[in-house]
Amino acid sequence: MKSLKKQRRIQVIALAIVALTVSTALIGYAMRDGINFFRAPSQVLAEPPAPTEVFRIGGLVEEGSIVRGQGAEVRFSVTDGGASVPVVFAGVLPDLFSENEGMVGTGRYINGVFEASEILAKHDETYMPAEVVDALKEQGVYKEP
Repeated sequence: MKSLKKQRRIQVIALAIVALTVSTALIGYAMRDGINFFRAPSQVLAEPPAPTEVFRIGGLVEEGSIVRGQGAEVRFSVTDGGASVPVVFAGVLPDLFSENEGMVGTGRYINGVFEASEILAKHDETYMPAEVVDALKEQGVYKEP
C-alpha cells in the first residue's frame, strides 16, 4: 500500500515538472518575436544585425533628410551624432514626427537601410526614451531640456 502511494506521489511530481518545463518553453517561444533590442545608429553600423532580426533603433531625425516618396512611403535618416542610418517607412507617421526630434523605430536592417514597420515619436516637449538619451549623451550631442 505504501509503495503505491509513494509511486503515485512520484508520478504527480514528475508530471508537474514536465508541465512546468513545457509551459516555460511555450512562453519563451511565444515571446521570441516580442523582445526587441534597442540599438543606436552607431551600434547598427559597427555591428550590423542579421536581416531577419527585428530590433529598435532610436535617435534624432536628421535635419533635411525627410523625403516623401510615392504613396505613404517616407525616407529619412536617424542619427545619434556619431553615425546616420537611412530609414524607410511605409505608413502614417506620428503627428509629432519632425526633423531634429527624437524617434524610435521598430524593424529590420536590410542592405544598409533600416526598413521600419513602426515609428514612434516623442509624446510631449520633454520626453525621449532613456536608451536614446543615453546613446546621444555618449556621442555628446544631447541637450538637456
